[in-house]
Amino acid sequence: MNPDPNNGKQVIVREVWASNLHTELSLIQSAMPSFKFPGTIFTPKVDDKRSYSELSPSTNYSFMKANVDALNIIQLGLALSDSNGNLPKFGTQNGHIWQFNFSDFDVDRDRHNVEFIQLLKKQGMDFLRNKKEGVRSGIFRDCVLKSGLFFNSGLTWITFHGTYDFGYLIKLLIGSELPPNVHMFSHLVAQIFEPKIYDMKHVMKFCNGLYGGLEKVAKTLNVDRVTGKSHQAGSDSLLTLQAFMKLKDVYFDGNYYSGLERFQGIIYGFEEVNTMMMMIPIIPKRPPSSLLVIPTPTYSPGLLHPVVFMSRY
Repeated sequence: MNPDPNNGKQVIVREVWASNLHTELSLIQSAMPSFKFPGTIFTPKVDDKRSYSELSPSTNYSFMKANVDALNIIQLGLALSDSNGNLPKFGTQNGHIWQFNFSDFDVDRDRHNVEFIQLLKKQGMDFLRNKKEGVRSGIFRDCVLKSGLFFNSGLTWITFHGTYDFGYLIKLLIGSELPPNVHMFSHLVAQIFEPKIYDMKHVMKFCNGLYGGLEKVAKTLNVDRVTGKSHQAGSDSLLTLQAFMKLKDVYFDGNYYSGLERFQGIIYGFEEVNTMMMMIPIIPKRPPSSLLVIPTPTYSPGLLHPVVFMSRY
């Protein structure tokens, strides 16, 4: 536990394994009404005259899809917050965030980026425990689709450079490889997330003085990591929450409706496709076959806008 700079209390990272998956999803479910809210193995080649940021959405998607299809998720971090950045406390003095640990990745068998896996080990990742005690993606999919986290117009999702976040999460939810092109992927994102999402990496392009990765941006905004280490999904989701709240206060007068709403639904790297799609009405369609039999609970809105901050490895 570490002190929460927002209220001087503690922040608890709730580790989720196969043994407590149902219990923790029930807690998330109970929080939502009142809280409105492994590396890459394929990389594009760029020359000295062109940067990664100048690659087309189709090229960015093709490399993201190649990596996500070939690799398995290790961790997923979620931080539920109200519009002021307050975490659920469940009747205690402490804030709570979640870190889901998955069993699908086998470091001895599966393809991976060796340097990145070594980095995760240095940051405390226990791959053997994940393999033995982690959640299987199929079980996660069956359970989480009943939790109300998805197909829920009452939630807003916020991420930092969310291309891979949404890629791995959609792979988990549909139980298969990603769609063949960026347009189909963007439609799926819009249907599942309604499309109330903000990618901080895209938003900060319009904020003078902000650049770099999450750690750099947090430092520029004078935001400190209060629990865990970098490249731990739960800790990074909380740092994303704190950095986004500070960005919102500094650049957008502390609310979602002072110019910030124009960035809704746009994922960094897919800007052209996402912007075009925001202009096209989303006609409700039947979701992929693996989702058809899953009912989606509805929740009455609370007093504050629900926000989910996400990170993954």
